[in-house]
Amino acid sequence: MIDYINKKFGTTYPIGATYYRDIGVNFSLYSKSAQGVELLLFDHPEDSTPSAVIALNPSTNRTFYYWHCFVEGIKPGQLYGYRVIGENKPEAGMRYDPEKLLIDPYARAIVSNGHYSRDLAKIPGNNTGKAMKCAVIDPYDFAWEGDTPLKRPYSETIIYEMHVAGFTANPNSGVPDQLRGKYKGIIEKIPYLVELGITAVELMPVQQFDPQDAVPPLVNYWGYSPIAFFAPHNAYSMSGKPVEAVNEFREMVKVFHKAGIEVILDVVFNHTAEAGADGPVFSLRGIENKTYYTLDPDDPSHYLDYTGCGNTLNANHSIVRRMIMDCLKSWVTEFHVDGFRFDLASVLSRDEYGEPLKNPPVLWEIESDPVMSGTKIIAEAWDAAGLYQVGSFVGDRWAEWNGKYRDHVRKFMRGDRGMISKFASKIIASPDIYPDPDREPNRSIHFITCHDGFTLHDLVTYNEKHNLANLESNRDGSNHNFSWNSGAEGETDILEINELRVRQTKNFLSLVFLSQGTPMLLMGDEVRRTQSGNNNAYCQDNPTSWFDWDLVERNTEIHRFTKGIISLTQSLKVFQIEKWLSDPDAVEGAHITWHGVKLGNPDWSENSHSLAFTLHYPEFDEKLHIMVNAWWQDLTFELPHPEGGRHWHRIVNTFLKPPHDFSRPDEADVIDAGRLVVNSRSVVVLMSK
Repeated sequence: MIDYINKKFGTTYPIGATYYRDIGVNFSLYSKSAQGVELLLFDHPEDSTPSAVIALNPSTNRTFYYWHCFVEGIKPGQLYGYRVIGENKPEAGMRYDPEKLLIDPYARAIVSNGHYSRDLAKIPGNNTGKAMKCAVIDPYDFAWEGDTPLKRPYSETIIYEMHVAGFTANPNSGVPDQLRGKYKGIIEKIPYLVELGITAVELMPVQQFDPQDAVPPLVNYWGYSPIAFFAPHNAYSMSGKPVEAVNEFREMVKVFHKAGIEVILDVVFNHTAEAGADGPVFSLRGIENKTYYTLDPDDPSHYLDYTGCGNTLNANHSIVRRMIMDCLKSWVTEFHVDGFRFDLASVLSRDEYGEPLKNPPVLWEIESDPVMSGTKIIAEAWDAAGLYQVGSFVGDRWAEWNGKYRDHVRKFMRGDRGMISKFASKIIASPDIYPDPDREPNRSIHFITCHDGFTLHDLVTYNEKHNLANLESNRDGSNHNFSWNSGAEGETDILEINELRVRQTKNFLSLVFLSQGTPMLLMGDEVRRTQSGNNNAYCQDNPTSWFDWDLVERNTEIHRFTKGIISLTQSLKVFQIEKWLSDPDAVEGAHITWHGVKLGNPDWSENSHSLAFTLHYPEFDEKLHIMVNAWWQDLTFELPHPEGGRHWHRIVNTFLKPPHDFSRPDEADVIDAGRLVVNSRSVVVLMSK
């Protein structure tokens, strides 16, 4: 690879800053309409004066639309940035500012140490001393010790959606102060996740983002405001030094893998932190605005906004598509991540005019690329402009966040009319949404809660959102939560209401893990984490959003129940099948038989609030009978007769107190009667033994 490097002028490829050991670094930047490019080198993150300025000659340092140079002698850790010279004509889609220090779109590391200014990036003029800076990285200088992505099948996967900082930021985490909220802090808590039964973590954004993208004095805590797609977020490292930051992320991944846990990244390729027309200039806007963003064809000074964040990445442009693919492959090959969840993935199906494409090139390329072939690719199959593609997302292996599962199960369990058929469909991986019989049911990622919305505790505690702390007059966040406060808004001392909330929490947890497909659990739901009714805590970097580790002991009832139900479903083949459940008359495979309060007679009417079903997997000698009573009165269900001299054993009864709410199969009470009373708003699970 070194042979073709032109050490005098550099080369166009690889794009970005590429380190050649003991020789130097090749720099390559795409900019179609630029009149000139300067590479600036720095000694320190806060430097306002560069240690060197290298003006790239359009005749010798430009090939086609790529500006390039080779700098001998510099090494990993070298700080740099670009200035791009061109016309500032927003009406023509060009927003060059020759004084702005710009981030390399391919930068593998970013440093800021909190000194940068978003406000200064919004106004014309020099921002060098208050700008983030890129750093050269050797992507292969790390002792992986044989580590590779785990490639665990969806059928064996339990996903835990979590925030890197929020998991250990709380002082009661027990993590050393210098590790709290850091990549290394998570390592300290991996045994907790193993004990819980988690097999994959889905990390909220770790691509370098802009924490200042929020209403002051609040910060952007969630991270859905990307600045540099290739770089791990610097603030989650201990030292803030670029090389160490990258390696701390790698170390976290390696330790996760040793524990048998996959690492899935929540990636944001739909917009950037540069926002709308009055937003800051960090990178893409000042490098080649017309290429990277979708602009209004009638007025290119305005951005088409399908993300709710001011701009939309022009993902199907050949240059942007290549950047996205190079980025994903970088995270797989250089960081060993196991998969990706694509935020607002439907944006990636739009063309440069915002129109949905039948066969979006970037989505098919992500699916078919050989480097990506062993990764999990999960779509949030909608966008902020009304394009909803759950059930119709392209591709042969894309999985989807099943938003319909969340909504239909919530509605059924709070007692809405007309939900029984939709509820039943969600239990069996949503064939009403995914009718293709050859589609694997595990590609439905089902969940009750996620970062975006109420926590599970708040879902059963609040009817309305309470977002005043976000300083947006409670206008932000969804108004359609399908929640039920169980009889009182917010926290209460009324015993009956609190008991009902605990029961409903167990009901939701039971259903998530007893449903076919791939379950996802939100961080802290297993210990009743609350955000006090805030359903859009994107700007709350404080105990509102942090994991409260005192809850592990305070809410042992829910914690124990969650561990139990995960352990149960992970031990049974009927919840790990990769095909749709069969008709009960089928000769082979796992079967499902529907019932109501009477055997073989489910009530599919508009007023039905109960359902029972029997799961039978003869090949593995597994049989379960599950009864769901979402009504406000007790119901008596007929039970199937266990065969072969066996008995029903009660594994789950969400109405009962511990330890009878969940029992291990070898400790469960025997149920010999032909009928069983299922209390109001309860779930009961029986196992044949």
